[in-house]
Amino acid sequence: MKMKIAGIQKDSIVDGPGVRLAIYVQGCSHRCAGCHNPETHDPAGGYEMSVEQITAIIEDSSCIDGVTISGGEPFEQAASAAALAAEIRRRGLDLVLYSGYSFEELLEASVVNAEIGALLQAGSLLVDGPFIIAEQNFSLPYRGSCNQRIIDLTLSMKEGSAVVSEYGPTRT
Repeated sequence: MKMKIAGIQKDSIVDGPGVRLAIYVQGCSHRCAGCHNPETHDPAGGYEMSVEQITAIIEDSSCIDGVTISGGEPFEQAASAAALAAEIRRRGLDLVLYSGYSFEELLEASVVNAEIGALLQAGSLLVDGPFIIAEQNFSLPYRGSCNQRIIDLTLSMKEGSAVVSEYGPTRT
């Protein structure tokens, strides 16, 4: 299974708690004004990598605390992102996901798209919501605008509603 990738950052400290391998997917229909990664918007850009190739990079990154899938919009590649997420979790790493969709929108979409549900289930944290330049705030951890939330996915998927967290993933 292939993914469209914009880039991979091997030692990120800004894309979630700890040292992370950050995977930036290519393609985003949100196209938020002021987006930090506007080069990821065009779905024709970037390059293809297989889930196996990305998994090999993760395995070679021995000093990471977890993996982040950002964008672009990961949920626009839900099937391949869910396959990658399963490999990440199989290796005992936590997974942070970024999306311009709200948790509620993704949960609703998961009713008709099982891959969206599988991706949500595999995640530890979700930074949700579009970047809104009028609400930009440089002091927020792991996000760019005040409307964006850090959602504890483990608890939220159990509860069926968003559980906001500022402190990192809940391990089960």
